[in-house]
Amino acid sequence: MDRKQMCVANVKYKKPTDDDTQRAKNLLKYLTYRDSRDGYVKQRAGMERWVDHGMGGSVGEIAQRCEDLRSEHVLTFSLVINPNPELTAMIPFEQRERFVRELTENVVEEFFDERGLDTGIEYSYVLHHRNSTDPQSPGLHDPHTHVVLPGTVFDEEHGQRVPLFFSQNRKVDHIDMLHRVTEHETEVLLERYIGLDWEQRYNALNAVRTAQRAITEEPAHGSVEFEDDGFDFWVGARRTDEQTSAAGCYRTVEGGVEFRPLIAGLKHDEAELLARLLHSEIGGDFAALLQLAEGINEMSGAERETFFADMRRLDFSPLNLEPDLDIDFDF
Repeated sequence: MDRKQMCVANVKYKKPTDDDTQRAKNLLKYLTYRDSRDGYVKQRAGMERWVDHGMGGSVGEIAQRCEDLRSEHVLTFSLVINPNPELTAMIPFEQRERFVRELTENVVEEFFDERGLDTGIEYSYVLHHRNSTDPQSPGLHDPHTHVVLPGTVFDEEHGQRVPLFFSQNRKVDHIDMLHRVTEHETEVLLERYIGLDWEQRYNALNAVRTAQRAITEEPAHGSVEFEDDGFDFWVGARRTDEQTSAAGCYRTVEGGVEFRPLIAGLKHDEAELLARLLHSEIGGDFAALLQLAEGINEMSGAERETFFADMRRLDFSPLNLEPDLDIDFDF
């Protein structure tokens, strides 16, 4: 896989102006009480959100440390450490939080070691749990951290604090260095948490997706027309992760073709069977596809079990012939 896709590490900063100081405080509150734009986190004693490595463990403490350790031009830096949720999905759920915490601390400390800051740096971070918003596989567990850094760092040679900076020039590129450190530390931990074959497993997942996407090389199963837009679509399946798949449609978008899941959380064989069934039933009608998908999503667990048991007895070959189905679709 492309090493740049293993983990995102972004850097931003706030200036020591009145407006940015207030924005920084608002950001700290948001990071403390939210996991995402819509995910409120109730605070409880003994369940502190921030991991304190010198910048404090609460909104008030961190805001004051940012003020105390600011430079002339920087109030605070912030880092986001966000491993690829498709890789995170390969780690047992109960180990994911520890993985992301360990990755965060390793990246921050190794990055500043490589920069030659032997005295280290103060930082605090908070871990957020959210679901990915990738339209092709929405809902994947996406744990990540937000790291707060000061505007200055102690320089042992000069015996005082000096401005912290992130340079990007021919002589030194700290952003590139951060990305290289992040890639290395992510790879080390993936080998430990998943195994030495983590990359082969990831590539195997993508190989299946490539094979499934090949359906779009065939004539489209249907098309949708709007007043000023439209798209062709193909009914198919897509592997979500190593355990689950989704049935839905591949559709033309600007720049190519993308998958949109309609029924998710399926076993791999269920998704393939369901995609064939939907294709044979809708007759190229996109509205019929949506209606059938909605009905299946509304089924209870027992109804789904019976439904898929019936499907496994059907013969869908050749695909272009309409089978004689004895399944009730009157949702």
